[in-house]
Amino acid sequence: MSRTISENQKRYLTCERRGVFQLLMVSGGMMGAYTYMLRGGVFCNAQTANFVLMAMALGQGDWSGGLYYLIPISAYVAGAFVSELLPVTVRKIGLLRWDTYLIGAEILVLFVIGFIPLTVTDRVVQVLINFICSMQYNTFRQAEGIPMATTFCTNHVRQIGICLAKYAKHRETSVLRRSLTHLTMVACFLGGAIVLTALCAILQERAIWIAILPLLVDFLLLAHADIFQEHDRLEQPPEGH
Repeated sequence: MSRTISENQKRYLTCERRGVFQLLMVSGGMMGAYTYMLRGGVFCNAQTANFVLMAMALGQGDWSGGLYYLIPISAYVAGAFVSELLPVTVRKIGLLRWDTYLIGAEILVLFVIGFIPLTVTDRVVQVLINFICSMQYNTFRQAEGIPMATTFCTNHVRQIGICLAKYAKHRETSVLRRSLTHLTMVACFLGGAIVLTALCAILQERAIWIAILPLLVDFLLLAHADIFQEHDRLEQPPEGH
């Protein structure tokens, strides 16, 4: 077991560790609960709901309401676009990895959102969270070689079902361990959403600051690794990129 851990530590970057992804899932659950509870009753972690709402509005003849959803959808596209281009520039700086800068940017954006009163149109916050969720989803793709999504649970639920089917056919314990990894991610997401939901009534718009806490832990872990442990690997892309 110790040998396997040692090999994983050498092969995978800190930004690929499962613990880092678990904290991202906690924060993702919190952002989803926050936008649904306080910022317009929508989930900004992914875009399927926005496409459904747009289709429903257009089907009811509400063209202005339907076309509005092109704004958050475009913000999500922009987040993926930016997160594909910026890493090239960041590598030239040679101080921290793009992954670390991204977490720092997310912390800053969520901190600013906490100052936006609930009286301000929800669309401002929705677009901001759409943007950062897209960048996070596109940047953190694999945890120790396992494909992951850090802002929603659909893929994890699917992977649990696949792993259980494989175990039923081949009785391989490795797939059970993999299903447990995905189950843990779902649990982290749920835990974050539960905590944030409970605090929304108390903290109101500032409840989003709670989502900063797991991101801050990740930022410190990544920054420490970039500066002291993996500085010679700054140009090494994570697996899946």
